[in-house]
Amino acid sequence: MKKRNNITCGKKNLDYYLKLPYTVIMVPEEAGGFFANIKELPGCMTQGETIDETLKNIEEAKYLWLKTALEMKLDIPLPPLVLDTIKSPV
Repeated sequence: MKKRNNITCGKKNLDYYLKLPYTVIMVPEEAGGFFANIKELPGCMTQGETIDETLKNIEEAKYLWLKTALEMKLDIPLPPLVLDTIKSPV
């Protein structure tokens, strides 16, 4: 089993970001198959022949996008639900 959570940015690690509810947009392709991207992560996209394959592929693309961003110490956008929670007074 791969150890995936050893990359951190501040107190937040890869597993933290992988569990966030990012927005996946999937559309059918004219020639067949599907295209998917994650709205909040620029350039995070993939394709697949079936919905299941495309969902699996977008999870892998999200993992690679987040891993790279953490390694490069880039800012990682948060999904709207998380941003609303952060902004709400407690």
